[in-house]
Amino acid sequence: MDAPWIRTVWRHRDVMWDGLVVTMQVTAIGFVGAVVLGFVLCLLVMYVKPLRWPARVLIEFFRATPIYVQLLWVNYVWPGVLGWPSSFFEAGCAALAVQSAGYLAETFRAGIEGISRGHVEAARAQGMSSLLVMRRIILPQAFHTMAPSIMNQFLVVIKSSTLVSVIAVPDLMYQALRLTAIWFEPIAILSCTALVYITVITCLSLVFKWYTDRLRERYL
Repeated sequence: MDAPWIRTVWRHRDVMWDGLVVTMQVTAIGFVGAVVLGFVLCLLVMYVKPLRWPARVLIEFFRATPIYVQLLWVNYVWPGVLGWPSSFFEAGCAALAVQSAGYLAETFRAGIEGISRGHVEAARAQGMSSLLVMRRIILPQAFHTMAPSIMNQFLVVIKSSTLVSVIAVPDLMYQALRLTAIWFEPIAILSCTALVYITVITCLSLVFKWYTDRLRERYL
């Protein structure tokens, strides 16, 4: 008789692989959305005085609300109010984006504020526009200090993505739970699922560590 993990996981490896692909898609799209939204909120807080407090409220709301609540809020409230998202997949991506945007906004703000004012003033004295100063002086230096936090947040998004299975997004966790319901072998299926997440996150952590070490050697 086949071992439980062979019967329930290995023979359905195509299903698990499809779930992992969806997990990475949701994670990537959600994280890119979080970076864009977080950076916009950061700029509003720092440079657009009339919108400073509304942006601050959004940041605190995103940070203070559990991802599970945000997932249900985006999936069930936004379509009736905003007319979007139109699918569970889009709702999962949007929820991951807004949840991480609050943390990334604070990361960006801390990184930008940590840049020496002398560098900025010297660039402006050379006739650089504010946009050019941001692109050539502030962001390259700020990214050096922000990189570890940004990369850590990406790993958080991967782990948070397991919750999109709640709204029927067919990610890795969704497929694992579906196979568990079919075969009634939770130990084998969920243990293999955990091993996949551990492997992915460990590999990405090692890559990120290598990259941040390279940045440190380059700028220090």
